[in-house]
Amino acid sequence: MPNINGPLYYERMGRTGPVMAFVHPNPMDQSCWIYQMARFSTWFRCVAIDIPGYGRSPAGTAEMSRFDMAQALWETLDETCPGEPAVLVGCSVGSSLVPHMYKLRPEQTKAMIVCGTGYRGPDEVSPHIQFYKDNGLSYRWDFTFKDFSAGFGATPMASYFARLFTERDAFADLPTILTQLAASRPAEEFFQTIDCPMIILSGSEDGAHPGAFKLQKLVPGCEMKTLHGAGHACQLEQPWLFDQYMIEFLTKHELFPVKRVAADK
Repeated sequence: MPNINGPLYYERMGRTGPVMAFVHPNPMDQSCWIYQMARFSTWFRCVAIDIPGYGRSPAGTAEMSRFDMAQALWETLDETCPGEPAVLVGCSVGSSLVPHMYKLRPEQTKAMIVCGTGYRGPDEVSPHIQFYKDNGLSYRWDFTFKDFSAGFGATPMASYFARLFTERDAFADLPTILTQLAASRPAEEFFQTIDCPMIILSGSEDGAHPGAFKLQKLVPGCEMKTLHGAGHACQLEQPWLFDQYMIEFLTKHELFPVKRVAADK
């Protein structure tokens, strides 16, 4: 695969049903989808993937682009379910990559579900680049809490997740993370030609939340739901509501593999 030093690491759960792929945010890895993997593996073959430089995936080169990462994600799915269509789910960085996956293989993209995201212009520079340069991989601990709302960040569960991700620092690659953060962002026209069902699930306490409304307007027919009180990684903070919105969206577009789902209690 171009500009990436080997195949990506992934975890699978679920042995039957359609394919659902999960792509994580910075500074987390595939395990941030722990609740969704457990829930949706009832009906889907779930594949959660570490992008280059994170978790247990290999590093990328300084020339690595978003399309290189998107291609590597598809090649991971090719290994587990070659040629099959997939529902693509992303958070933050993952939300920026799944539209690139769509552009590479629109015929295999059944739908996109994104969170922790909003429109950011091509010239916008991530503030996290300098924090990583100043603090190295140790910045991942602090960064994890920036993915949470203030309320959730004060809980023992937030510290548990921060420990889970940073215990894998030995596998992470700082230059690759910096390359990923600095990769050029697409212009508005990139999103205006998306032609598959898409929904944004946005935490009201996420700094990206205001930009989510603009992104929704750019993508034809894009839907949006707000998770009030949740932060950037809203799938970890409010999995019961996140999952409910996913199920409702997939059912609406006839992508949920059963006709009736018991209401959440």
